[in-house]
Amino acid sequence: MDVLVLIDKLDELVATAKNVPMTDQVRIDREELFEIIDQMRSTIPEEIKQARWIVKERQEMLAEAKREAERLIGEARDQAQREASQQEIVKLAERETRLGAEDYADGILENLEVNLGKFLAAVQRGREQLAARDEGTGGTAGFDATS
Repeated sequence: MDVLVLIDKLDELVATAKNVPMTDQVRIDREELFEIIDQMRSTIPEEIKQARWIVKERQEMLAEAKREAERLIGEARDQAQREASQQEIVKLAERETRLGAEDYADGILENLEVNLGKFLAAVQRGREQLAARDEGTGGTAGFDATS
C-alpha cells in the first residue's frame, strides 16, 4: 500500500475520532492506529527500495549518456582529423599537379626555344646565302638585303 494512502487514513482516523468531553483530546482506537503504523512500517522500506532503485537507474542512464556523448565526441574528432588529412592530401596533390604542369610547360617552352633557335639559324644561313649570291652577281637581284 502507498504511504500517502496510509497517511490519509491516519488523518481520517484523527479527524473522525470522538472528542473527550471538556478537553482538546480525542479518543482513537489504539488497534486501528497500530495497524496503520504497522502497514506504514512495512510499506516505507519497499518505497525506499524503489526510490533507491530509481536513483540507481537514473545514475546508470546518466553514465551511459555520458559514455555515449564521449564516444560521439571522439568519433567527431576522428572524422575531423580524417577530413583535415584529406584536405592536406588534396592540397599536396594540387601542388604536385601544378608543379608537374609547370615542368611540362617549361619543357614545351624549352623545346620551342631550341626549335626557334634552329629556325633563326636557318633563316640567317638563308639570308647569308642570298647575300653571297648577290655579291657574286653584283647585287642586282632585285632584292634589298637591308629591308
